[in-house]
Amino acid sequence: MKNPGNGNKEDIISRFGEYVSSGKAEFFKSVGIDFVFGRREGPYIWDATSGKRLINCHCNGGVFNLGHRNPEIINALKGSLDELDIGNHHLISEQRAILAERLAELMPGDITYTVFGVGGGDYHGHTGFALATGDEQYKAPFGPGPEGFIQVPFNDKKALKREVDNETAAVIFETVPATFGVPVPDADFFTFTHDICKKNGALFIADEVQTGLGRTGKLWGIEHFNVTPDIMVIGKGLSGGIYPMSATCFRAKYESFFHDHPFIHISTFGGAEVGCPVVLAVLEESSRPEFLENVNKLAGIFSSGFKYLKKKHPEILVGLRQLGLMMGIEMVNESCGPIMSKTCYDNGILSIYSNNDTKISQLLPPLIIDEDTAREIIERVDSALDDAKKFLNL
Repeated sequence: MKNPGNGNKEDIISRFGEYVSSGKAEFFKSVGIDFVFGRREGPYIWDATSGKRLINCHCNGGVFNLGHRNPEIINALKGSLDELDIGNHHLISEQRAILAERLAELMPGDITYTVFGVGGGDYHGHTGFALATGDEQYKAPFGPGPEGFIQVPFNDKKALKREVDNETAAVIFETVPATFGVPVPDADFFTFTHDICKKNGALFIADEVQTGLGRTGKLWGIEHFNVTPDIMVIGKGLSGGIYPMSATCFRAKYESFFHDHPFIHISTFGGAEVGCPVVLAVLEESSRPEFLENVNKLAGIFSSGFKYLKKKHPEILVGLRQLGLMMGIEMVNESCGPIMSKTCYDNGILSIYSNNDTKISQLLPPLIIDEDTAREIIERVDSALDDAKKFLNL
């Protein structure tokens, strides 16, 4: 059976607005980004009705690290569908055991246990207790949350030292927080975090949902900082863009909790058996030395390209925040990010500004692009900066 569709744009947007989200439908129409996700392949996506092509430099926060519809990942799922289904999260699973073993082999230090989820929201993000760790704009609409959460500025050692004491249960940071504007921390920030946690008996949790799986030029972003957290949260790219999967990985000594509570942490679809071979394929590709070498080579192209763009566009461009292909285009004021999202779109690039620092446009291309595509992205960003300067009268 062929997928339903092929409606005209107005009908699609009207139906989406009536049955999914009227707010999104109106917003995208109002800003002239009425893109309807259609054909997708490698680093490219096409509008379902006009055929407009974009290079996806948002990648849904890293979901499409390996591009859209990666053939190796699709083949893994096809093979899995011949014999597996969701499975039963209550029971022992060979597929989950094999996948967890491979994760343990690839994790830094002595992280050896895994609890699986479906998506990042199972353990962090916009749900439950983890909602309390976020900014007020995300928490406030849901009313009072649990007490005891303190937010400290990222990369601020003095603030961290002031707040962490022997009553602190855990400290959680994104290795490089994308929504906060892709700030790259000082080289010693996470060793400091680790040491102060250890001193006070607190756990150090690294959120690697966006920085993991090769995005930074190492398999895990935290590897740049020579420290092993107690817990790592991974997701997004773990899916290969094909089958939803997330994982919370932790040191063996914390698994003792499950001795007395073996059924306490449940996720009906978490670690679905049919998805495990997909994730194994993602891990094999993302951990290959040649794959990571290519990410670093591409990072060098972007670094050089943005040095040129900074000289050409000093009125608007401050520079590139970068760790591998975890990149943020830093501009002169808070109006620039939203404008650049539109001018990038007009120039064939999907790039979304950082919601908590709107002078930054996120630049997260698939990790499978070649050098020519990297240079094409730089050229298109060049044109987008020209258009943004005209709009802002810079």
